[in-house]
Amino acid sequence: MALSFALLALSILLIFIAYNLFLRLKAKLPPGPRPWPIIGNLYDIKPIRFRCFAEWSEIYGPIFSFYLGSQLNVVVNNAQLAKEVLKDNDQNLANRFRTKPLTNVSRNGSDLIWADYGHHYVKVRKLCNLELFTLKRIEALRPIREEEVTSMIHDIFRDSSKPGNVGKSLIMRGYLGLVSFNNITRLTFGKRFMNSEGKVDEQGQELKQIVSNGMKIGGKLNLGDFVPWLSCFFKDDNEALKAQDSHVDRFTRVIMAEHTLARKKTGETKQHFVDALLTLQKEYELSDDTIIGLLWDMITAGMDTIAITVEWAMAELVKNPRVQQKAQEELDRIIVSDHVITESDMSKLSYLQSVVKESLRLHPPTPIMLPHMAGATVKIGGYNIPTDSIVHVNVWALGRDPKVWKDPLHFRPERFIEEDVDMKGHDFRLLPFGAGRRICPGTNLAINMVTSMLAHLLHHFKWSPPFGVETQDIDMLESPGTVTYMRTPLQVVPTPRLPEHLYERIPIFV
Repeated sequence: MALSFALLALSILLIFIAYNLFLRLKAKLPPGPRPWPIIGNLYDIKPIRFRCFAEWSEIYGPIFSFYLGSQLNVVVNNAQLAKEVLKDNDQNLANRFRTKPLTNVSRNGSDLIWADYGHHYVKVRKLCNLELFTLKRIEALRPIREEEVTSMIHDIFRDSSKPGNVGKSLIMRGYLGLVSFNNITRLTFGKRFMNSEGKVDEQGQELKQIVSNGMKIGGKLNLGDFVPWLSCFFKDDNEALKAQDSHVDRFTRVIMAEHTLARKKTGETKQHFVDALLTLQKEYELSDDTIIGLLWDMITAGMDTIAITVEWAMAELVKNPRVQQKAQEELDRIIVSDHVITESDMSKLSYLQSVVKESLRLHPPTPIMLPHMAGATVKIGGYNIPTDSIVHVNVWALGRDPKVWKDPLHFRPERFIEEDVDMKGHDFRLLPFGAGRRICPGTNLAINMVTSMLAHLLHHFKWSPPFGVETQDIDMLESPGTVTYMRTPLQVVPTPRLPEHLYERIPIFV
């Protein structure tokens, strides 16, 4: 009896595999690993997904497909295929696939990042391009960014100069995370959630809790998102989503009300994004859900990615002292010795800009582009991509493709001096901010922040590995997740390079 049941189960499995292979060949879908019944390839994917996809591309080719439950996914892994996705078929692949957590955080696609392509997306994109991320507004908010970066330099100098700390290593992530947190909250909500003693206030603690819970909930890959009839088995997750949604709504509406009241009292509209959105609400016919969704787009997109990018760049500069020295020689040449760097100096630092590009090539903070969804059947790489398929661009693989990059694993910023490679969506070999209709609207702001933070860190300090640690021993592997933190937080030893008065904190005004 048991043997008969086993044979029946095996027969059903073989029939399923054969039928799936038949459908894949008949529909001319990209090749890929064989899916299991019900779950598809859900448990075949390794935790570091972009590395897993790069390995699969070695087996199945630069374009392949796999299944999450019954949902077809397609991954492209080279620049030519990325161009077909993001330029040639851009409009038909501009929709988004949203899991339940993403549906909640985006207010059912009422934001920008997770909205499907259509009238709403075009309207909100226009708002971002013409109102929020203009050169005028970015320049008006520059003092905030410069205050926070110089505050970080002061904190590093203070902590590394304490008795007993000289020559000892610091964990960079805390400093980078703090400046990124303060920058993005001040730009978005117009508030620095920190008191004069350097402690996060009650509202700031609430914000951190919301972000932390959101990352935990959003990072889960639940089968119920891909096999609808199984969703009833995930009731606990649904309750957690409702609680998170309520928390986000309550927190954001309090801040919106504070700004509305302040404008009524003073008659003054500030440059912060929350003020701008509330002022433009009627003109652009924005719902409260859209405003809340847009504010959280900015928080989630900007809080982690800036810190991640700078940490990877610093790790490469410590591993490659030749590059660090060359970048510092440029700073010493361009920046007067008793001068505090400002963002206006960044355009003069061509080698430092190449360092940023090279770091983003090897370590894009979002290594797999946010998922595109087919609104119509298209052809990519000669294969059919049916309507409602999810399409991923493996940005990490693009930047390490030996067919287009010489010595792709070698950190060599000079390659971008020898050839001017665009990283704002026009050259499909380098796409840290995406391309086409879904390119990140805050690209210029992000580049400004990363370059400024690196310039200050390199101008003020020489950076070395901890005592007894060789450069080749620095852990350069990633942790799992949508964004790629270093698996082991970077520890480095800072040595001041400038006169002591240049490490003073600039007074902060909110």
